Amino acid sequence: MTARLETALTRLAGVRHPVVQTGMGWVAGPRLVAATAEAGGLGILASATMTYPELEAAIAETRRRTSRPFGVNLRADAVDADERGDLLIREGVRVASFALAPRRELIGKLKDAGVLVVPSVGAVRHAEKVASWGADAVVVQGGEGGGHTGGVATTLLLPSVVDAVDIPVIAAGGFFDGRGLAAALAYGAAGVAMGTRFLLTRESTVPEAVKREYLARGLTGTVVTTRVDGLPHRVLRTDLVDRLERSGPVRGLVSAVASAARFRRLTGLSWSAMIREGLAMRHGRDLSWAQVIMAANTPMLLRAGLVEGRTDAGVLAAGQVVGVIDDLPTVAEVIAGVVEQATETIQRMGGLAMADR
Repeated sequence: MTARLETALTRLAGVRHPVVQTGMGWVAGPRLVAATAEAGGLGILASATMTYPELEAAIAETRRRTSRPFGVNLRADAVDADERGDLLIREGVRVASFALAPRRELIGKLKDAGVLVVPSVGAVRHAEKVASWGADAVVVQGGEGGGHTGGVATTLLLPSVVDAVDIPVIAAGGFFDGRGLAAALAYGAAGVAMGTRFLLTRESTVPEAVKREYLARGLTGTVVTTRVDGLPHRVLRTDLVDRLERSGPVRGLVSAVASAARFRRLTGLSWSAMIREGLAMRHGRDLSWAQVIMAANTPMLLRAGLVEGRTDAGVLAAGQVVGVIDDLPTVAEVIAGVVEQATETIQRMGGLAMADR
């Protein structure tokens, strides 16, 4: 039997291991989430790229695949965030995670219904804010992480947040094995969250050709670009990304408008609903309308790569750990390997002793 590391995260979420599979858009569906839950970790469904009916169906399918706890990642700025929160409450979903800080009122409603609220943060002040609003835990992502990211390394951001809040802190950005879990625990974290490592598993629905594209990359195989949606976004270096980097603002804006139209057709959202989401996205953030429109690029470009397998026309979000991953194990093998290696590392470190002076 796999060793067990009990932490504040495992006690809080009711999972066996302090390992979280992040809610990656177009990737974290029922198959991957259920496999994570069955292996003892906390799997998170990605709902930002799902319509409301699709989310209902995904939760139901995950329930059919596993009876263990799992979570759903919600967009805090979505126009139907409250309705999706109500769905989680009705379905008894254990965890609601957020990429942006949810409103204090939504945190309260979810907590009152017994749903754990776990926002992701990239700065100490954000962690302090959501902790003061009642969040149950936070995921702290350093600059090494894939997708939208900040500029502070996990090794500096993590201990800063651990020192600033008194709720469990989950470390993300740069984790892929048990040594990383042991290091995160040493910093005071309650567990680790991994995205790229879970994307590169057998249960991941990403096309095999795309997985091979990831596996071929080295440590310098990613780049942080603002050309995808106007915000810092860590992705694989590809010909498309190089073209986006060279494109001017007008060309990027025209492409974004076209992407918005495709996204509207795919999701069934009306233009008025998309405008409302744009207004919500701008609220409290220093974003131009051009950046808001460019944000439509994200779901469509990610879908082209991660669902359709079009590496020539899609964007592939990736953490820097892609450069040290060279295999496609099962989810169960990933989690068991991480926990066993972490346990061995902790035991080995415990055997070290300072020599008497």
